[in-house]
Amino acid sequence: MKRTTVAETILRPCAEVFDLVHDYGRRLEWDTLLRKACLLDGAGSAGPGVRSLCAGKWPSFGIPMVTEYVTFRRGEVAAVKLVNRPPFFRAFAATIRHAPLGTGRSRIEYIYRFEAKPRWLAWLLEPVMNLRLKRETAKRLKALKDYLERPPRS
Repeated sequence: MKRTTVAETILRPCAEVFDLVHDYGRRLEWDTLLRKACLLDGAGSAGPGVRSLCAGKWPSFGIPMVTEYVTFRRGEVAAVKLVNRPPFFRAFAATIRHAPLGTGRSRIEYIYRFEAKPRWLAWLLEPVMNLRLKRETAKRLKALKDYLERPPRS
């Protein structure tokens, strides 16, 4: 399966966006896809070698995915790879890049690649799964933007 990229411009600096995305204690405050998000094995914060569990809500079939951080440069880029074998996914990897745009704005890009299983049915599953993943990722990034850009509460 080819790479797919979904991006959003947010009126916040890269470091602030990056920190919120990888703060699993706050993840469910903004993430529209997940019903559960946590770091595993006693990890207190995300970083290279740290594993996380993210489980979707019912519309995404609630599939729990365990990923491991392979790259983690605060304010710039983080990348994860799938380490468990959930239904329908043979492989999955994602990279989240952050680019400054000046005046406190930044661009977040979510780049993912996956392979469906069973392999003999991948020709059918991958286009459908990709459509769903792309739509959900765009929805999540929009929710992240809305969360970060909302007016402060008084």
